[in-house]
Amino acid sequence: MKVGITGRNGFVGNHLYNTLGLYPDEFERVCFERSFFEDEDKLDAFVAQCDVIVHLAALNRHDSQDYLYETNVKLATELVASLRRTGSGAQVIISSSTQEERDNHYGRSKKAGREAIAEWARESGGKALGLVIPNVFGAFGKPFYNSFIATFCYQLTHGEQPSIAVDGLVGLIYVQELVDRIIREIRDNTHQENLMIEPTASYKVSDVLGLLVGYRDLYFNKGEIPDLKSTFEINLFNTFRSFIDHNDFFPVKFTQHTDPRGSFVEVIRLGIGGQVSFSTTVPGVTRGNHFHTRKIERFAVIKGKALIQLRKIGTDQVFDFYLDGNEPAYVDMPIWYTHNIRNIGEETLYTNFWINEPYNPEDADTYFVEV
Repeated sequence: MKVGITGRNGFVGNHLYNTLGLYPDEFERVCFERSFFEDEDKLDAFVAQCDVIVHLAALNRHDSQDYLYETNVKLATELVASLRRTGSGAQVIISSSTQEERDNHYGRSKKAGREAIAEWARESGGKALGLVIPNVFGAFGKPFYNSFIATFCYQLTHGEQPSIAVDGLVGLIYVQELVDRIIREIRDNTHQENLMIEPTASYKVSDVLGLLVGYRDLYFNKGEIPDLKSTFEINLFNTFRSFIDHNDFFPVKFTQHTDPRGSFVEVIRLGIGGQVSFSTTVPGVTRGNHFHTRKIERFAVIKGKALIQLRKIGTDQVFDFYLDGNEPAYVDMPIWYTHNIRNIGEETLYTNFWINEPYNPEDADTYFVEV
């Protein structure tokens, strides 16, 4: 099934694009660039290839509200024009927002775009699905743009103090939950002009900030994994971790307690459970080269010399961390970063591993990609 995503480089678009890549036997991702909207031939060539088009391209914020409205409506109407020119039979999924109810420029623009796609489907016998989506949060969101959670996470990991403009109850959905829902609708070939996506959690803004401040104090300042009491809190914690500057934060050196008997090092302090293991690795051997989409994992080198490498999926930048058991240290693995560990010394490498959930081969959340 050939799937094209407008707004492929945006917050939700990037997560959807990467998740579709986990199912290469089921989905083929069609290349899209924002410049296609400025070239009818390129836009038509894109549309003609697709079995499914997920229209996510839009402005969330702009200094000019009129410009925001006009841009979002224009993007939708240009897509409709291309659908008509090509006689497309694709399933078209367009994202809208619960902001529709507030009658602001952004909400009106998203509603107008959704209705334009629905009108095309009615006139042409096409297949359209309009998703009305609550507030979305998750890893790699753009602070001061995508959500208040992205802004809070950025500020707390960069020495700034967040402030609350308006405190109220907010319906929230984690980006991976939304992506999984979109993929389900693709598989089901769903058609509906106005499908409300229910939030998976509802929290006051102040309560979310309280959780994030707790993560900063325990994890960022002390290296402790907090007590994560729900799926929402795990997702929020992984979102928080995604805003940490890895080069400035890792590796984190342990505190050694040494006496004539030897030394003692506390590897990890947990508010939650999980699985602890250790490995020995002979010189020159590399372990790993995989990534996780939800798991929290720590690599702690306790003897020998190691190179730990991280690379965010979809990017080329590789982070290199050199660890030595003479100064025990750890690196935590961010979600959506493929990672490995290599013995670069001349003796056996001893590594302690912790992960927040026991390994389940039927739901491993482990995808093998070379760093």
